[in-house]
Amino acid sequence: MGKHIKGVTSIKKAVYDRIAMQDDISKAEIMNEFQMTSSSLTRLLEEMTNEGWIMESGFGQSTGGRRPILYRINANFRYIFGLDISRIYSVLGLYDMRMQPLAMVRWSMDESMTPERLVQHVQQQVEQMLSEQGIAHNLVIGMGVGAVGPLSREQGKILNPLYFAAPGWKDIPLRRWLEEATGLSVTLENGANTALTGEHWMVRDEHIQHMLYVHVGTGLRSAMMSNGHVVHGAVDMEGSIGQMIIQTDGPRLHGTGNYGALEAFASVQALEQQVRARSKMGRSVWDSQVAVKPEAINFTTLVQSLETGNDHIKEIFAQSAAYMGIGLANLINILHPEKIILGGVLINSHDLFYNTAIAVAEQNIYYSNSYRPVFSKGLLEENAVATGAAVMVWHEMDL
Repeated sequence: MGKHIKGVTSIKKAVYDRIAMQDDISKAEIMNEFQMTSSSLTRLLEEMTNEGWIMESGFGQSTGGRRPILYRINANFRYIFGLDISRIYSVLGLYDMRMQPLAMVRWSMDESMTPERLVQHVQQQVEQMLSEQGIAHNLVIGMGVGAVGPLSREQGKILNPLYFAAPGWKDIPLRRWLEEATGLSVTLENGANTALTGEHWMVRDEHIQHMLYVHVGTGLRSAMMSNGHVVHGAVDMEGSIGQMIIQTDGPRLHGTGNYGALEAFASVQALEQQVRARSKMGRSVWDSQVAVKPEAINFTTLVQSLETGNDHIKEIFAQSAAYMGIGLANLINILHPEKIILGGVLINSHDLFYNTAIAVAEQNIYYSNSYRPVFSKGLLEENAVATGAAVMVWHEMDL
């Protein structure tokens, strides 16, 4: 039984989405999924071809008669920007309709990158990218933004995020500011959701319906997809996974949040805080050849020590990863995803953290003999948020 979709526009978009899922698709393959007559589908394909949304891409194999015409989406018919606003760096990408990046730029979110400065920088980069690619402004559908939360998708606001280096990141009407600066339609979503959307796009041919994304960095973020759709809660608090209690009498991170919360054990800031505390107490952390003053300790110095084989730092990372594995197991036992994507600077810092977290999670999955979810660092890695933000606009556009 094929899909039955009401409304000319929705049918058109649904057929376009189906073509995008598979390069070089025949009319017969499309017919198998939609309740349309052959003549109606022929007219629709002709209309979409004439408008420029799709294009003929050759001929398929003959099954006894004429070779069928194959179709694919026209990658250069329109374009979309995807913006990732994170605490450590931000990324802006320009994408074609097949979500291939045509240009990308990354910049540090240092003490100077206030909201106003970021909007100005994005405006400049948008103009430069379009000029260098020779793309007219009116060919851009819009800009998707994946940002650190908490935020209000409806109001287009970033509310009160923690740990930005620059001041001023509170109650920012980001969507309005970006629309006024760039002249583009802007859609705001939290970065964990757009990262998940981007990774799901990359494996769309696998038809995965239930995915979990967990970002482990300065903060902890997560997103869940069920039946192919991102799950939104009553409030948008992407960092709430960090408040999962894994030790009832445990510490708090910087004196805030829940006692014994996951973020106090498995985050960049937790690692930095733990090593600084050990150093101040005179406990052995560094090898005899290298010594770092407590105030100079940061994540970069920790990773460098880990790579040089520092056993003390290795133990601290492994313990942090084990706590992360417990947190993952808790999520998996509740949500039962088919695939778990792990991202963020801590996950990508060293194989030790990633492998340990997965091993501990797998040991604590209920029904582990019959249920084996797949773990991955994803295909997009550090570009997942920006790419997913562009995919979000792609999904929401109307033909």
